[in-house]
Amino acid sequence: MGSHRRNAPSSGSDRGAVVALGLLSAAATALGTVPAAAAPHDVTRADVDRLYREAEKATEAYNEADERADALRRQIAAAQDGIARQQQRVNSMRESLGSLAGAQYRSGGLDTALTLLLSDDPEDYLERAAVLDRITVHQAGELRRLRAALRSLAQDRAEAAGKLGALEKSREDVAAHKRAVERKLTEARRLLGTLPAGERAAWDRASRSARADLLGPAVPASGRAAAAVAAARSALGKPYVWGANGPTGFDCSGLTQWSYAQAGVALPRTSQAQRYAGRQVPLSEARPGDLVVYRSDASHVGMYMGNGQVIHAPYPGAPVRYDPVGMMPVSSVTRV
Repeated sequence: MGSHRRNAPSSGSDRGAVVALGLLSAAATALGTVPAAAAPHDVTRADVDRLYREAEKATEAYNEADERADALRRQIAAAQDGIARQQQRVNSMRESLGSLAGAQYRSGGLDTALTLLLSDDPEDYLERAAVLDRITVHQAGELRRLRAALRSLAQDRAEAAGKLGALEKSREDVAAHKRAVERKLTEARRLLGTLPAGERAAWDRASRSARADLLGPAVPASGRAAAAVAAARSALGKPYVWGANGPTGFDCSGLTQWSYAQAGVALPRTSQAQRYAGRQVPLSEARPGDLVVYRSDASHVGMYMGNGQVIHAPYPGAPVRYDPVGMMPVSSVTRV
């Protein structure tokens, strides 16, 4: 008959060892599921990407302020021309009214009934008097209307000048922000230079997008799209320049605006406005010449070239080049 042995009770130290072993096992399991802290190199790349996004948003904000200021300047110039023309008309009418008033004063020394009695041709007198009265009333009414219009235009001019002043201040603020971002970009590029060569090459999108032979044989949808595509291709290699719209340098929306201008099409200045410059189509139906707008704030734009490629002005230090259409989140595609 076999005997059964009972294990001796574990000592306190043994129980502690078991608990510790269980905790270590759980910790090891947890470490397998929790991502490790970001490496310094990852932080550097993220900082550079963030700064490029900030720089591009600042550039588009500057472009918008500049465009609005130019429009206001044109409105003010037109208002001033209108005021000058109306002032000239008012002066002429004042002279005319002054002459009429003088004539009336000179002939007003006699009673109307006596003047009529002494007139050689009473019917002619009555006719002239009626015409004179109608002219005077008409010109006085027109003068009142012109004076009212003059006051309105003067008020509009003052308001426009105030808006222009505010916009100029806004432009100064945006320009200051751009300078700050440029300083950050300089620091980011310095940090990027500390990365190993292999990692720098992996981050640098230019190394994957400079080949023109990636284009397919797709045909643009229209003659003007073909002309815009040809213009964009002619800009390859031109530098990215803040606020520039060609022909020697471009920012992102400046490139697409200039390219379509060569096709006789006037696009708005900013990527946000270009987003609505035509009919929006799905990315899957994109054709060469379509505008591909990126990010939820529409802060970047490129031109689709076919075969999954766009031409765009990427960021400071990178020339106009080809890149994959999916290089960043696509928010819309616009067919001009």
